[in-house]
This record gives sequence, C-alpha cells and structure tokens, in this order.
Amino acid sequence: MKKEVERRMKICITATNNNLDAMVDPRFGRCKYFLIVNTDSNEFESISNESMMASGGAGIQAAQMVANKSVETVITGNIGPNAFETLTAADIKIITGATGPVKEVIDQFKKGELVEIQSPTVGSHFGVKAHINNGSRRGGI
Repeated sequence: MKKEVERRMKICITATNNNLDAMVDPRFGRCKYFLIVNTDSNEFESISNESMMASGGAGIQAAQMVANKSVETVITGNIGPNAFETLTAADIKIITGATGPVKEVIDQFKKGELVEIQSPTVGSHFGVKAHINNGSRRGGI
C-alpha cells in the first residue's frame, strides 16, 4: 500500500554528484552521494557515501548514517530489504522510483507528487553487480 507524502522537511536524496544539478542515483546503499536538503530553504549538505565500496552491509551502514542526520524522508531510485528495515525502524519515510535531476525531484516532493513505499523495491545486493561492472568491465554493460 502506498501513501502520498507532502510536507516541508529535512529530506535525503541519493545523488550521482554533490550538488542539486546531479541526477538521482538509483541505488541507495551504493550511491555516490547523499544530499541532505531542507525543503523550506533548499539549503543542502552533500555527504560522500563511505559505504559505497563496502564488501557487504552497504545498505545498513548507509541507512544508519542517514538516520543519524535526522532526516524524515529518503528519496532514491530503489532500496533493498536491509536498508528498508533500518530506515523504517528509525521512523524514516522512503520514496523510490525517483529519476532525473535532484532539484526536479525536490520540486516533485514539495508538490506531493511522490509516493511513500511500504516494502523494499529490490532484493539484497542489488547495487553490487552495477558497482563491480562500472569499473572492471570493458565494452558495455
């Protein structure tokens, strides 16, 4: 079951770069950056995801770090079961399916166009293969 989310608050968006012009990173635990955004002012803090290179437990580590930032909602492309469980245990709402530039996703959030999820969207280790293939494979993916 999905619930609509529309509030002004402190949110976290996964991003491919450290600014609001970056694209939303489709992976939560292995995203490159977390942008912590105050939706009232659009002021933000960029945090490099140190869990991105973890051999295991990246989702849980990333979720714990985000929870320590006192965000109320996480917006990402997909989220696995361990990160989902960790974030929901911290009473953090989760929105998935976000694509495009971060600043556009913030506007969608403010307009109430994004929907909270109630279960993970991918299985465990979703981002691992993409992470490994990104740097070690020649040709294409």
